[in-house]
Amino acid sequence: MNDPEKQQAYWRENLRYLVILLTIWFLVSFGAGILFKDALNAFTMGGFKLGFWFAQQGSLVVFVFLIFAYVFLMNRLDKKYQYDE
Repeated sequence: MNDPEKQQAYWRENLRYLVILLTIWFLVSFGAGILFKDALNAFTMGGFKLGFWFAQQGSLVVFVFLIFAYVFLMNRLDKKYQYDE
């Protein structure tokens, strides 16, 4: 594989990771915190309604988890395409 093809394949996989992780973040922050709030409020977590918990804490926890997941995925991608330092 020549260099431009390698770069294009690397970028394509990077964009796929970004789309997947941003979709998860959107579903948790906007979906669980706003759209599905009423359905989630039937459950409680730590004494708070689950929709409220996702809006206040859950989306932040998931966001931090997604940062670590992105770092892990990108390190693996860098090694796969030999871009690691």
